[in-house]
Amino acid sequence: MAHPSPFQDATITEAVQLVEEAGPLDDAQALREAMRLQQDPGRRIVERARILGQRIGLQDEWARARAWSPWVLLGLVAVIVIAGLTLAGNVLGGTGQINVVVALASLLGLHLITLVAWLVGLVVPLGSFNASFGWLWLTLTARVAGGQRGQAPVLLRAITRLLNRARLLPWALGFVSHAIWTLSFAVVLAAMLFALAFRNYTLSWQTTILEPDFFVRSVEFLGRAPEWLGFPVPDAQAVRSPLAAASGQRAWALWLTGCIVVYGLLPRVVFALLCAAVWQVRKKALRPDLSQAYYRKLLARLDALAPPHIVDADPGQLPHLATHALAAGDTTDSLMAVGFELPDELPWPPAALDMRGAQAMRIDGSANARRELLDTLARVRPRRVLVGCHAASSPDRGTERFLREVMSLSGECRLWLFGTAPDDTARQRWHAWLADAGLDGLHAGDALEPMLHGWTGA
Repeated sequence: MAHPSPFQDATITEAVQLVEEAGPLDDAQALREAMRLQQDPGRRIVERARILGQRIGLQDEWARARAWSPWVLLGLVAVIVIAGLTLAGNVLGGTGQINVVVALASLLGLHLITLVAWLVGLVVPLGSFNASFGWLWLTLTARVAGGQRGQAPVLLRAITRLLNRARLLPWALGFVSHAIWTLSFAVVLAAMLFALAFRNYTLSWQTTILEPDFFVRSVEFLGRAPEWLGFPVPDAQAVRSPLAAASGQRAWALWLTGCIVVYGLLPRVVFALLCAAVWQVRKKALRPDLSQAYYRKLLARLDALAPPHIVDADPGQLPHLATHALAAGDTTDSLMAVGFELPDELPWPPAALDMRGAQAMRIDGSANARRELLDTLARVRPRRVLVGCHAASSPDRGTERFLREVMSLSGECRLWLFGTAPDDTARQRWHAWLADAGLDGLHAGDALEPMLHGWTGA
């Protein structure tokens, strides 16, 4: 499985924050996992979000959106290309007559309006990006990937907030829009050049109220930039002539093509490259804003969860679990007695523990019960913990993981094999299992008083 990109991590973290605006998630286990796996506070926040996001389906939704996004983009491009071909066909027509003024307005009108709106939106936020091809691609991807029932709308809001905070929203959406416009102009130009090369068209202008000099000046003005690239510009005589000669028709056709290239295709290519460059420069800003009150509270909870020095797993143990005991200076002078997965007929706590003032808890092994106990241990940091297990039961991976977690959150942990069978078989099985699991250093026994020996003051 590929490692998540920084942008994905930032989006998932932002999406978890949005989800928790409606109510906090149960994150006790996620906080402990984040403390164990990461040292940097910012990475702990991200790790917590990863764990919670996996639980509520954010990563799955992201994977679906990522799989669908290129297909949605291709579909959108196909629609634009078909529209471009239709527009080129309307401009060329079937009569052999092309009104160059109408052709320019048809091919460049909407493009120039949307381009000016994008440029103005860079300076003055007008909300115009919601009508761009980039926003349309983003919303269609979210709709196809998850609809309104899944987490895709939350991810869409998270992406928008991240891009806005990093001042990248117009550039990211603009890149998609410019890329689509570029492809559209490329298709239109290809269709026009093919038709102009192999069919005979008459290009002219028509008017009822305008003077011919207006068209002369307009053609000269619009032709200056294309002329720098080698495109010819019809002279005044050719413009005034209602029916130009064949050479004049060629100049008209190349002038029209040059205007589309210079005022349509090239601006979109340049701005697409500019958007890509701005993205590369600013993409490092796509990260959670740890100065927000939401993240400050999370950082405070993480700081209070465990001692600062317990951050790495013991290399001699299982790599995914920490088994270092707390130092004496990091614990409180208290005794906790935990009954783990005991049968209902076994009472807990025994009277001897009650008399010693032990804080007793009994858990059934469920995830919620274990989480509640581990949260209590992380808060109290007891110097001594006595775990009572039913000796007649068979230990498993869940028992091993539980014991390791208790050991890492206390000064000393001992295992009382409660209700041992008379034939001593169960006790031997437990001790063999402890040795195989690498827990042979854990003090274990089947008599209560020896188990409490040396715990003075308990």
